[in-house]
Amino acid sequence: MGFIREPEGVDFVIQSKPLTEKQEKELSDFIAKRKLEIKKKSKKGTYTQHAV
Repeated sequence: MGFIREPEGVDFVIQSKPLTEKQEKELSDFIAKRKLEIKKKSKKGTYTQHAV
């Protein structure tokens, strides 16, 4: 994603609508689920050496 410059004399104003409680819960659950998935994937590739 690149940097967008404002042309002279033009202001970009971005105003998002507030999330509903349901949307906040869905977003929170999704983020928590993704964090667990990423954590599991990062552990999959690791191994420990055992003394022989």
